Amino acid sequence: MNMTKKEILVLAATGKTGRRVTARLRAAGETVRAASRSSETRFDWTDPATWDAALTGATAVYLVAPEEPGPVHEFVERAVKAGVRRFVALSGRGMDKVQEGFEGMAAAEQAVRDSGVEWTIIRPNNFAQNFDEDLWREPLRSGRLALPIGDTPEPFVDVEDVAEVAAALLTGDGHAGNVYELSGPRGLTFAEAVAIIARAARRPIRFEELTPQQYRAELTAEGWPEEAADTLNVMFAHMREGHLAEPADGVRRVLGREPAAFEDYAARAAAAGAWT
Repeated sequence: MNMTKKEILVLAATGKTGRRVTARLRAAGETVRAASRSSETRFDWTDPATWDAALTGATAVYLVAPEEPGPVHEFVERAVKAGVRRFVALSGRGMDKVQEGFEGMAAAEQAVRDSGVEWTIIRPNNFAQNFDEDLWREPLRSGRLALPIGDTPEPFVDVEDVAEVAAALLTGDGHAGNVYELSGPRGLTFAEAVAIIARAARRPIRFEELTPQQYRAELTAEGWPEEAADTLNVMFAHMREGHLAEPADGVRRVLGREPAAFEDYAARAAAAGAWT
């Protein structure tokens, strides 16, 4: 089924992937409905009254699940009734190994599988942009990133690659029923990643290893909710088991090229002043 020139609904359109997917699709001449709680089309997972207007006329959906799994199945069912014939669902690498703390993603995967229409799932590694856009930016700017991860490598994926893959899946054929794992080209320990960032930023930044208990204490002292701190500890426990350590081939399978190197990402972010 060729989705070209059909209307594509992009959820979480102000998020790291959503805004990039929207931009790529529009640059390619696609008709896009950008939806979030603050976008041109209002969409709120907790307010089903906003769903129908977002779905009207859409034939494909870029699905970014909420943290709570409850609404996803109902939304997907309503989307299919409204005429959606393709879903591309954003999940996370290793979702087949662990779902605790990521129930929304797990529900989204199951909902699109059960939808009766075309679906594709993308499971990226940790985003390189976590270092400059939210989670780890301020610690790096302060000169210290401290995490409970040890020497387990992580092949961080550039969100630009994730967005390019998602756009290709939303508009191209031959991907229905596939699950693509997306990563960067090689694994890096967090200490190695921080060293690359420090060189790119031309300033001293150190990595410090914490126990899970120390990490939780630091997060809650900074004002993080206990539930969020526990979810992050679950994520790092999963990573320490090595489930995400090996590079994946999804970017190459979809785009026919190698994924972007972490060094290239760090150079771009540093040039934009991310850590100064």
